[in-house]
Amino acid sequence: MNKFFTSTYPIINLYKKNSIKSEIITQMIYGESFSIIKKSKKWLKIKIKEDNYIGFIKNRNFSNYLKPTHKVCKLKANVYKISNNKIKKFELPFGSKIKAIQSSSKFLKFNKGLIKKNEIKKINYKEKDLFKMITIFKNVKYKWGGKSFKGIDCSALIQVCLNFNNKFCPRDAKDQFKFFKRNKPIEKIKKNDVIYWKGHVAAALSKNELIHAYGPMKKTLVMKIKETIKRIDQTANLKVLGVKRIQ
Repeated sequence: MNKFFTSTYPIINLYKKNSIKSEIITQMIYGESFSIIKKSKKWLKIKIKEDNYIGFIKNRNFSNYLKPTHKVCKLKANVYKISNNKIKKFELPFGSKIKAIQSSSKFLKFNKGLIKKNEIKKINYKEKDLFKMITIFKNVKYKWGGKSFKGIDCSALIQVCLNFNNKFCPRDAKDQFKFFKRNKPIEKIKKNDVIYWKGHVAAALSKNELIHAYGPMKKTLVMKIKETIKRIDQTANLKVLGVKRIQ
């Protein structure tokens, strides 16, 4: 049985190789957990518990596994000092998970500080509209491997929303396309369907509009579906692979 550890850092880069010059392939956000495959003085080769992604992180002081009680429901949530709830310590990204140890009228206390109750939900909370929160990422910059308000890529945008609603979702677009089985024709697309190209993905906000973290425009954008399909075809010579309906 694997022993799991929990990250208590807001954002941690996961590298393809054990070097900071290597490609950042994804990130872990606060409260995500992992098992250690291989360990050296400076690096850990790990597998992320939430999506089975494998890569390298710097060897730091990590917590033993913390079973979360709540999750962040805002694009970013302030964490305040326990001694003074007006002094901000750092910010937690959307979807970060915490283990509450004490509650007051306005705040929850966890091992790193205080967080406002209106910026979190209970860990088992989920919405019928799986992508209800996705537009909070509008105008967030595009970042390959990113998963937060500081930068996000197209497949992470899908993953963080589904993870928030307690649904498993692979990290990369190609793996998501294989994992989700319900195929729909592009002509019958509707809200919350997910559109896949080779190496790219977008979520439908309606039958006419989508949202995606779009590398060429360097940010997360709402665009017309037909115009986007045409643009990607013309600029990248990529056709739509398929449309998935996620339940």
